[in-house]
Amino acid sequence: MEAYTRHRQRLGAAILAAVLFMPALASADADDQPVEIKMFAPGNGDHAGIAGRGWFVDLAIVYDKPIAGTGFTGEQLTGPGVHNNVPPMPGTFSPGVDDRLPNLIVLADTTTLGAGSCQNLANLFNLTGVTNVDPMETEIWDTWIVGAPNFGVNTASTILVAVAADLNGDGIYNDAPAVVPDADGDGVCTKKDLKAFGLASNIAQAKFFINP
Repeated sequence: MEAYTRHRQRLGAAILAAVLFMPALASADADDQPVEIKMFAPGNGDHAGIAGRGWFVDLAIVYDKPIAGTGFTGEQLTGPGVHNNVPPMPGTFSPGVDDRLPNLIVLADTTTLGAGSCQNLANLFNLTGVTNVDPMETEIWDTWIVGAPNFGVNTASTILVAVAADLNGDGIYNDAPAVVPDADGDGVCTKKDLKAFGLASNIAQAKFFINP
């Protein structure tokens, strides 16, 4: 009986050691992709903005290739009205594909613009620039301040951000859609539809609340 007890103790210790040193399983969205998106704002659980406006989407996007392959066409400082596509750093301002970063896909499930949750909102970003470049990697930061209550007021919202894959095979990430196809036909675009479209990055997500 004593020998059996010692055997059970050794077996338990071996199992515990195996569990402690087992490699962590990757999450579903931690794919080994050539582009990495980090979303600094909004954060999960944030209560953002005032009266549906004045909140930010703030991104850092890291590509594993030199800048020529990222699709980046130039820095921008843009916005609505008199700020739309004017010097010294012009960029168009409207829903759809961003003329400065034509690989970016940004979806918000509470948007009232265009095609709703399938509408790419990337061309509404105001400030785009390059923060790091070397022969093997490029980092671009991209920021949007929401100036109108087009995404709900006093409501929960979810934002999804991804980079489209090189779908045309030209070696450049410039294939984002103006509207993401609703692959499963349920009337709502989600991570499933983004993955079905084809991505070169993780999907950055935030579930937050837009303040009244």
